[in-house]
Amino acid sequence: MSDTTQILRAFDEAPPTRVRDYVDLLKPRVMSLVVFTGLVGVMIAPGHLHPFTAALAVLAIALGSGAAGCINMWYERDLDALMARTANRPLPAGRVAPDDALGLGVLLSIFSVLLMAVSTNFVAAGLLTAAILFYVFIYTVWLKRRTPQNIVIGGAAGAFPPMIGWAAVTGDVSLISIALFGLIFLWTPPHFWALALYRSDDYRRAGVPMLPVVAGPRETKRQMLIYTFVLLPVALVPTLMGAVGWLYGAVALVLSLSFIGHAVTVWRAADDATGHGPARRMFRFSLIYLAALFAALPVDQLVSRMLAG
Repeated sequence: MSDTTQILRAFDEAPPTRVRDYVDLLKPRVMSLVVFTGLVGVMIAPGHLHPFTAALAVLAIALGSGAAGCINMWYERDLDALMARTANRPLPAGRVAPDDALGLGVLLSIFSVLLMAVSTNFVAAGLLTAAILFYVFIYTVWLKRRTPQNIVIGGAAGAFPPMIGWAAVTGDVSLISIALFGLIFLWTPPHFWALALYRSDDYRRAGVPMLPVVAGPRETKRQMLIYTFVLLPVALVPTLMGAVGWLYGAVALVLSLSFIGHAVTVWRAADDATGHGPARRMFRFSLIYLAALFAALPVDQLVSRMLAG
């Protein structure tokens, strides 16, 4: 193969890889859950948004989430380089310059807030601003490297989207939207601690004081179990407050009991075997748990309207 051919092939392959690297900076997996919970907030809020306006609101939530993730990756690139799970991210791998990542994150942060303010209202824009700032400054800069409660407090950042979606429609914050915030807030610690249990060597090597590293597996599993028990009544609040019916309530009850069952299995597993099965399964189930709960909310409302109509 000639040198010219090699250069042309490299040129052809470079742009998709570069675009993919910049997309990866936005943490698309995290963004997908954020977008979904924000969309549900829009769908179940009383009132109506034009579909185009609703799409702009959800886009603003997505861009705000991606912006916060991008700045997080910029700030934590030294930690990411030390952990097997994150070492191949664009910044520690050297595929994106740090200044480019920071610039992208800041620009998307400003644009997402302005888009939300122009397309919906200042309450939703203010909540989106709070979510971005909380994730960047409270969780990433202040808590992540200093306390094993980083996930507990920092989890608030990921709990904002349904409240933002609700505010985009109504222009205010209600008890129902606060309940959805609380649901994600209480779900976050057992979700991330399950991951931390089987990735504890990574966090230990990077010097991140995650609970399994600081307090050990037994205390981590005990707190995970407590959180799943507390989560059960909170998951039922939308039904108990009359925002949705018992279709959602039944789904929430079954899923929450299953989540508790996973936590019990993790609790009973030997500490040295936790990361090889139970904790990994609990982590995966936790993703299904939250997605299914939020999917059940608009489905319940739709079924109720069909039965009433």
